[in-house]
Amino acid sequence: MFDRNYPSIILQDAVDELSSLPGVGRKSALRFALHLLKQPQDNVERLGLSLIRLSKETRYCKLCNMISDSDTCDICRDAKRDRSVICVVESIRDVISIESTMQYKGLYHVLGGIISPMDGVGPSDLTIDQLLKRVETGEHSEVIMVLSTTMEGETTAFYLYKLLNKFPVKISTIARGIGFGDELEYTDEVTLGRSIQNRQPFVPLKQ
Repeated sequence: MFDRNYPSIILQDAVDELSSLPGVGRKSALRFALHLLKQPQDNVERLGLSLIRLSKETRYCKLCNMISDSDTCDICRDAKRDRSVICVVESIRDVISIESTMQYKGLYHVLGGIISPMDGVGPSDLTIDQLLKRVETGEHSEVIMVLSTTMEGETTAFYLYKLLNKFPVKISTIARGIGFGDELEYTDEVTLGRSIQNRQPFVPLKQ
């Protein structure tokens, strides 16, 4: 339905789409749309093309589920990485955050979320089976669970611990430099880096 507050249906459509992005309200969406209108057409077309390529051409690594331009991501292909260690994280954002610390040189496994019954996310919605298959190979000696210290994160860590505990692999977690309830995305690089370096054996809160 056309909103008479906008002088153009095309502008309104652009605002509607932009405001669907996380953290973008309609006022910000309108500001973005009007800014784009002032840009040279080539600039706007490059932006549009990059978003189309993001949707159509990006893939997920067949090993760790990290976003990639090919079937296997750069990290998994890097022969210099410590292949004995897998760092289990919730999302791609967490991999980016950890990599920015330059304190971790192992591999990753992206779960694609955390267990959250309230949001309808169960173990089968995550890449847990794929993680177990990686550990079953015996190529890895340590799994570091770097999950947010929220209730959902702790629940997911405990669930993984029960599954991984049957394998001959060390299970560790980040040091408690990150407070309970904190999200990794908002943790500063120094604190996150030290928490990984000073990781400790995982001790389940639930027995």
